[in-house]
Amino acid sequence: MWIQSLNPTENFSSPALAGQVVEFTLTTESWHQTFSFYHKNPLQQYETADAILLVLGRVRPYGEDYPQSSNLEWLLQLLLAKPADYYSQLAGFFSLVLLNKRDGSLLLLNDHVASLPLYYHIPAATDVQQQQTQHLWVSDHLKHPAATKAPLNPQAIFNYFFFHCIPSATTIFKQTLKLEPATELHLAANGKQQQQELYTPDYPVTALTEAQLQQQCRDAISKAVQRNVAPNNAAFLSGGLDSSTVSGYLCKNQPGARTFSIGFDAKGYDETEYALITAKHFGSNHHVHYLQPNEIVENFVEVAGYFDEPFGNSSAMAAFICAKIAKQHGVKVMLAGDGGDEIFAGNERYAKQKVFEVYQEVPGFIRSPLELLLKTPLAKLPVVNKAKSYVDQANVPLPDRLDSYNFLNRFALEDMFCAEFLAKVDANAPAQAKRDRYGSCKSADPVERMMYLDWKFTLADNDFVKVSSMCHKAGVEVRYPLFEKEVVDFSCEVPTALKLPGKKLRDFYKNSFRGFLPDETLAKSKHGFGLPFGVWMKEQPALQALTVQSLNQLKGRHIVKAEFIDEALKIYQSGHSGYYGELIWIMVILELWLEQLGATH
Repeated sequence: MWIQSLNPTENFSSPALAGQVVEFTLTTESWHQTFSFYHKNPLQQYETADAILLVLGRVRPYGEDYPQSSNLEWLLQLLLAKPADYYSQLAGFFSLVLLNKRDGSLLLLNDHVASLPLYYHIPAATDVQQQQTQHLWVSDHLKHPAATKAPLNPQAIFNYFFFHCIPSATTIFKQTLKLEPATELHLAANGKQQQQELYTPDYPVTALTEAQLQQQCRDAISKAVQRNVAPNNAAFLSGGLDSSTVSGYLCKNQPGARTFSIGFDAKGYDETEYALITAKHFGSNHHVHYLQPNEIVENFVEVAGYFDEPFGNSSAMAAFICAKIAKQHGVKVMLAGDGGDEIFAGNERYAKQKVFEVYQEVPGFIRSPLELLLKTPLAKLPVVNKAKSYVDQANVPLPDRLDSYNFLNRFALEDMFCAEFLAKVDANAPAQAKRDRYGSCKSADPVERMMYLDWKFTLADNDFVKVSSMCHKAGVEVRYPLFEKEVVDFSCEVPTALKLPGKKLRDFYKNSFRGFLPDETLAKSKHGFGLPFGVWMKEQPALQALTVQSLNQLKGRHIVKAEFIDEALKIYQSGHSGYYGELIWIMVILELWLEQLGATH
């Protein structure tokens, strides 16, 4: 059976490591196994004669509110009984580990968007059979001794350049994996592993009218926000649809609730005027903080190194400063609006790709002669050349077409990366991972498939990592009402033709909240907490020096070719602060993260 160790909870600390570890041992006549759970987030533990349950985050029965008490008996009984539909009975944002004392098995499970990371290192079955003693570990972070002693994973670094983050299941360390969204991993005492994805929603045909669906939308989101309201809470408010909706319902539950925005003294980046419109409309107690270049310099290195893995989303700094300001005002819980675009068709790429998908419906007897014509000298004519560009893009299937402007598709890999580094990676792996996810969606509609793709690669692997990590660093809890499971399920019932008619992004959502949200909010274009790093780096000597120093150090790691780094910096400095600024950013972040880890060249 599983036997709890004499010192089940211990603190560990070093210059780069902090947190707690819970350890258990499994002993039989011929077998001894140690299980360690490293965690930095609050942990709930529930034990019976049959099992030990460890829970991170907040979990509840589907369709019900979060329990007021910490009693986890209902959850443990469900997991032990494990009916065929057990996952559909769960909701919330959680990761959990179940140690079964009866058979010595281990179960790992997380929510539908992997909002709380769950990393694990489990020996291969062959190793288990060959040895009598094994040590398994699971964690909610990678800043602990068992993880950081592993060698770096070249494939993960390559994936970072493609995604600007490292998507699950790969991690920056070899022999360490990250649980993908809605995944159950079962490890038997003999080392045999079974893994399956538990949440691939259906897209049922609804008999409801558009007006009825709009009412359901309002009800679902109102309830989702209500479930996440807490004492001493506030909301992020960028002034966009999602943050305005969450802020509005928060104010309905708590009149005068606090909202926080980040402003920028850079043309084209500041949207605080829209946040102020929303704040006035709902009567929130609003706070605006203008992010200054010196704040970037002061926090740059520390923020880059705080993430479990290299993370290149440049808006992370804004999220951290906003959460930090909220913490200074006594806020303990922040409500975020992330996820609305990915369930109600709010990203520009969805509309753009619909235009190219039209060509896929053109009969072959028309396409063939047209494409032959476009290969003739006539293709040099302006109008014909535009048609050729359209056809060339349309002939690239989704989801590959989404990455037409990816750095790794715009430059020859052998010009960008060192040969010894390229030899260690599968250059096709990132694209194949996206194809696999895109193809596993149960809807045949390309817009639904793109959104399903984004649930993982945009939300689970990127946006939620950004906001959750930066809030944790600031010392506040963050909650995501718009991506509660019931809201996501409801969104799958809304026909795509209503979500995105023609090129009208978020049309159904906007119509649902007319009269609730300010008219200016409904009419504005999409934005967010962007960061004008490319602009600031040219203006701030300290950022320039940090950038040049980091890039020079990156050259010595033999990942990116030195001449490529020099050329990218030269082109950026000559005026291309947008596209090349982002490339410079992700390389600088990679180097700063590796330095924080203490990785040698």
